[in-house]
Parts: sequence; C-alpha cells; structure tokens
Amino acid sequence: MVRILFVHPDLGIGGAERLVVDAALALKARGHEVSFLTNHHDPTHCFKETSDGTLQVQVVGDWLPRKIFGRFYALCAYLRMMYAALYASFVLSHRENIDVFFCDQISVGVPILKLAKRRPKIIFYCHFPDQLLSIREGYLKSVYRAPLNYLEEFTVGMADVTLVNSKFTLRVFGDTFQRLDVVPDVLYPSLNTQYFDAMQNKIAAMPSMEFGVKACEEIPRNAFIFLDINRYERKKNHALALHSFRLLIDALSASDSKRCRLIIAGGYDDRVVENVEHYNELRQIVSKLELQENVILLRSPNDDEKFMLLHKAHCLLY
Repeated sequence: MVRILFVHPDLGIGGAERLVVDAALALKARGHEVSFLTNHHDPTHCFKETSDGTLQVQVVGDWLPRKIFGRFYALCAYLRMMYAALYASFVLSHRENIDVFFCDQISVGVPILKLAKRRPKIIFYCHFPDQLLSIREGYLKSVYRAPLNYLEEFTVGMADVTLVNSKFTLRVFGDTFQRLDVVPDVLYPSLNTQYFDAMQNKIAAMPSMEFGVKACEEIPRNAFIFLDINRYERKKNHALALHSFRLLIDALSASDSKRCRLIIAGGYDDRVVENVEHYNELRQIVSKLELQENVILLRSPNDDEKFMLLHKAHCLLY
C-alpha cells in the first residue's frame, strides 16, 4: 500500500478537479491510501466524492486572500499553494508517512514539498502552462508576470515525475518551457466508467425517465437539443453558440424552430468575477437575440444532471 496526498489549489467542479478525483478513486480502488489537501473546498460546489466521505479532504490557507485590490490573482494563488505545501511538508509529513505527493495546476509548491520528512516522491500534473492562461494586458502586466513565469518553469522542472494530459499539451509544454530538459509523459484523464454504467442501467430501467434537471422540465419530449457544456468564461465562446443558434432558428420553419433548444451548462462560482459577469452577458445576448423561449442557461449542474444532459442531447457544441 502506498500513501498518496493530492495537493490541489481549489477543489471545485472543473475538469482538473474531475481528473484528480477520478485518479484518487482509482488509486483507492487499488488498495492505496489517498487524501486531499486544498486551499478551498465548498461542500455545496464540489464533486460528491469529496463531500460524502468517500475521499478525505483537508482545507488549509483559505484565509489567505484570492486577490488584492481586485487584481494579482496569480500571485495570490501561488502564495496560497506555497502555504499548502508548507503545511504538507512540515505538519502532515511529520504526522504520517506520506510516500507520494501528487501536485497539479500550480507548480510553485514542488520545491517546498521536497523538504518533507522521508522525502516522498513528487508527481506534477500539468493540465496547461499557467502563464498561457493569463490575459495579455500590456507592459505592466508583462512585468508582473515575468517573475511568476520564470518561477513556474523553474519549479516544474523540480518534480520527480512530470505528466501532461495530452500530446497537444506535451507540444505546448515544450514550446513554453524551452529551458527545461524535462520531457513529460502523457497520462490521459481517466473515466469513472462504473458511474456511467450505473446511470445507463438506471435509465434502461426507466425508459420514460425525464431530464432529471429542474431547469429543463418544460422542454417538450420531441425537442431537438443542442448542448454547450463548458465553464462560464469568455474564452469558451458561448456567445458564438448563441449567435449560430439564432441563424439556425431563422432558417427553420416556425414548427421546427419551436422544437429546437440550446442548453448552455457551465461551471459557475460566485467567487469568480468572470463567471458572474459572463453569465449576465450571455443573458443579455439571449434577450437581444430574442431566444428566451429556446435557450436555457444552466449553472453548475451536478454529475447526474450532466449525464442526463449528455444522454438527451442530439448535438454537442464545443
């Protein structure tokens, strides 16, 4: 049996969180002991395995600021992760024998984790270089980001094992961190196939089962459903789906247009300013395009709701 501690910045409901939760479940099923250490975990905004006792979660450093004067998000995230790494190295590692640290998203904690008692192995999982997720906003922003970008590249190279989530990310990794000799291995995100099988059996037992999503109860049975499922962030371009859907409605007959529905199901967190702003922007676009009868904006559906949406949809937009 191996003792594994996952160190993660914010254990919410995004793709990165789904990946580490599934990885932890798989390791636990193989007989290993796993738990999470995170800067933030909201039991009402998380995957159920992290709130129902399936996986042990400990929160540290949530009192540290997430922003300063409405800015410096990256700096604050780095400081919060460093605090979590310090706690893991100098508190947890002295209480129990940790064999492996699994750190992802933010690499600045890696050198601190190397100071832990018994020197556990460190795995860093790169979903995407953090510096490429930052919006370019002029000279001052580039000056602010320069030391953070250097720190990211320097600390990524200190992990014992570095993994990326796809061959695409592997290419981006090489183009971004050109001073590193590290060539990561590709480890694709896993799927919780047992859950999907159980849901499929549940649907088969009740063929007349409705959506199971409260906001979709009014959708007619003969509806043709387009599903756009992604976080409420501008870079995901939900607005393109709305404008394209308007063109489709205009091209169809009145009877066919009434059957069409576009469901935008996005990850949404009240603490994230862009989530709130973009959701309201999309509501305004829906109103401007006069699509109120055909579009549903759904925030943070749970796992069962997402499964039902995917099951009922005729066309998936990405």
